[in-house]
Amino acid sequence: MKVVALAGGFGGARFARALAESDAELTVIGNVGDDAEILGLHISPDLDSILYSLAGLGDEERGWGRAGETWNALDTVSTLGGETWFQLGDRDLGLHLLRTQALREGESLSSITTRFARAFGIGVVVLPATDDELRTHVETPAGEFTFQDWYVGRRHEDEVTAVSYEGDAEAAPGVLEAIEEADLIAIAPSNPFLSIGPILAVGGIRTAIESRRVPSVAVSPLIGGRTVKGPADRMLERFAGGTSPAHVGGVYEGLIDRLVVDEADSGAGDHIVTRTLMSDEAARRTLAEAILEAAAVAR
Repeated sequence: MKVVALAGGFGGARFARALAESDAELTVIGNVGDDAEILGLHISPDLDSILYSLAGLGDEERGWGRAGETWNALDTVSTLGGETWFQLGDRDLGLHLLRTQALREGESLSSITTRFARAFGIGVVVLPATDDELRTHVETPAGEFTFQDWYVGRRHEDEVTAVSYEGDAEAAPGVLEAIEEADLIAIAPSNPFLSIGPILAVGGIRTAIESRRVPSVAVSPLIGGRTVKGPADRMLERFAGGTSPAHVGGVYEGLIDRLVVDEADSGAGDHIVTRTLMSDEAARRTLAEAILEAAAVAR
């Protein structure tokens, strides 16, 4: 079965790994709205988290970055009076250095990502949603910020009153083709506004999913109405009016046929119910099986 997964953030990276460990022929479309330039380097946090997770290199405790990381380069930056609010580990820096060099030499982000996936021994197709510049901005009572300035720099403590996606972006090569050829479209348990929203804002992607001829399912990012990590519950409360499965499903109206929810949210509508916390291999397998079941029910 050909599966296309839309993914971003911590939940998206784990979700990609769960599907990769199934029998699915998987293509992951990753969010690039979080991308930023830090210390002169092009950082693609969501793409990197997906690559590290699929390669078995990710730091499961922190939920981002490389396992077994060290921080010598950042210590030097601090000693020399540079900014260290965005943590870049020594292992992680190698990837950012090469990506930045390749982009400056004219290589596309999708080509670079494919090359890195191959180098890490990843058999899954990983594509950025777009090769064009697309940046997520948030409005807060304290002002407007780019995603990283708000999420990392301000620890995402400010309440978000609006989200926008800046940039005239078209789908990267292979993205629309993958959606067209898919047997199933699966949306990760990522923040609908910060991780999935930027993907859907890319030209052609939302329309391609809305006009699908195959099942489409999403996994709720909430367990018992609360998020495991990040501000998705607060944002759903503000922008969707609540944190029930119905509110989550409403955000994806026209884009999905079924919603997968955690056991803690069972009894709240006609949804596929399973354990959605991907804490280990068995839990990831359980969720992947539920996704395929949801696809069969949605046909």
